[in-house]
Amino acid sequence: MRYINENYISESRNLDGEIMHISLHYDKDFNWAYDVVDDIAINDPDRPAMVWCNPEGEEHRFSFGEMKFWSDKCANFLVSQGIRKGDMVLVILRRHYQFWICALALHKIGAVLVPATFMLREHDLEYRVNAAGCKAVVCTDAGAIADVVDTVAPSCPSLEKKIIVAAGGAGLAVSEPGFEPSRHRHLSGPDHICQLTCDRDGWVDFNSGVRAASDFWGRVPITVDEPMIMYFSSGTSGNPKMVLHNGTYALAHTITAKLWHNVIGDGGLHFTIADTGWGKAVWGKFYGAWTMESCVFTYDFDRFSGNEILDLVGRYHVSTLCCPPTMYRLMMQSDVDAHDLSSLRYCTTAGEALNPDLYDFWREHTGLTIYEGFGQTETPLTIANLNNAKPRPGSMGKIVPLYDIRVLRDDGSECEDGETGEICIRYDRACPPPGIMVGYYRNPEKTNEAIHDGWYHTGDTAWRDEDNYLWYVGRNDDVIKSSGYRIGPTEIESVLLQHPAVRECAVTGVPDPVRGKAVKATIVLHDGYTGSPELTKELQTYVKRETAPYKFPRIIDYVASLPKTVNGKIRRVAIRKRDEEAAKIKSSAQDKADGLI
Repeated sequence: MRYINENYISESRNLDGEIMHISLHYDKDFNWAYDVVDDIAINDPDRPAMVWCNPEGEEHRFSFGEMKFWSDKCANFLVSQGIRKGDMVLVILRRHYQFWICALALHKIGAVLVPATFMLREHDLEYRVNAAGCKAVVCTDAGAIADVVDTVAPSCPSLEKKIIVAAGGAGLAVSEPGFEPSRHRHLSGPDHICQLTCDRDGWVDFNSGVRAASDFWGRVPITVDEPMIMYFSSGTSGNPKMVLHNGTYALAHTITAKLWHNVIGDGGLHFTIADTGWGKAVWGKFYGAWTMESCVFTYDFDRFSGNEILDLVGRYHVSTLCCPPTMYRLMMQSDVDAHDLSSLRYCTTAGEALNPDLYDFWREHTGLTIYEGFGQTETPLTIANLNNAKPRPGSMGKIVPLYDIRVLRDDGSECEDGETGEICIRYDRACPPPGIMVGYYRNPEKTNEAIHDGWYHTGDTAWRDEDNYLWYVGRNDDVIKSSGYRIGPTEIESVLLQHPAVRECAVTGVPDPVRGKAVKATIVLHDGYTGSPELTKELQTYVKRETAPYKFPRIIDYVASLPKTVNGKIRRVAIRKRDEEAAKIKSSAQDKADGLI
């Protein structure tokens, strides 16, 4: 190992081993693709970088030397297609290994990587291409997303080039009638990378173009302050914002891998379960892990199966695992004890609150603690249970000491212990903190709403206990003000999810003439349960017993499904809007009955 991370990060600990100080070091011309990945590739070319496989039975193992080779060829191919420094390139590649090759190539060119999910529909995709002014799209042929691109392309004047990637299996072929792995045409063939081609009218084939390109690539001058990657935020209302990051974003995720995921450089295999359309993919299986010279595991599946994932952990000897609580919960519903998890030594989670029952179950059945962390599309990891921490179930952990973070009131003053306020990060526009967004692209108004008075206002609320652990409450808009109390939906949802009848739930506030707002729970039940007044009473009593009585849901609505964003986050705003419309209809009907209209 070169221990290359030590060139860029330093940390100090107290006598208990807890992280007390972190600093990052980098030059003005730092570029992660050249200065980290290529450096490892040149000096330690055979070091394992990624183990990739799919449900169809295909497997490839990439070294850092191979990643440099293929990304250099890809950079030459993309330049031949007109991609230049500063261009926005939409990349929709599921979990194909081509994502890593393409992302590195774009970083080397100085173009802006714009990842997106394959689940987008026409309106979503047209908005993204036009809002960002994307010059090209690199897209999988798996599923229907290429059809969506073709449908909206005539309405996207900036889109000059469509590049298609043959997906082969992508976890979809296993569901085809009569599927046989031995007869399936694999993504790459048994021995060669980027072998399978795709002939689609109006598109350029990625695989054949990359294979034919030169493997000589010279370094392009790029500064660390220039745009590198942009994500569309997963907002719960309105069109998503475009979150723009510069080159410090990649380096800031060294903290993610080194001090939170606890990845292993030699002999370790890290598995973050995330589609490349979401920011968590680069958090867990790109920037930080590779800066730590660690190998990442990627499974190109279509549908999540708890037993399947647990089997992969044992079969490939995964050492560190990160996935959202929902996926841990699905694994919890599998037969965990039937799987060999002896290689697993560290587990982490983010994306939603970790319920205490899940925390306890995982520890009981695996002997491992799940270490929670917090960040946003706009940030890297900012609050977490870093290594050597003593997690408190349900807490996000403590502030990552690279950042100055406070819990603030609306007037900008700091909250007392136990008082709910907004999580805010100190932000100097002249020298932004490393890894925090540059701003919302082409939206100075939204940028100024979020960054002002020396702080980046996250829009997330929390409270701090006497030992400096932070406890998540909810988005600003989600906090329920009832009878003078500020009630966060997350805590109530966490309690309800521990009840055996509850599969999913969302807690919101509804207008109440006495309390201002009353707490309402919208619930999806597990199979075998039916909504009834008796179950409602049982659930209300359960919440009263498990948390402060004033927080119990006075209204419970049973539904078949919850409204969600394209990346699966529950849209509480949609539930509130539906309730407001229902209230207006009821009020109008009452007025009509009373002869007022």
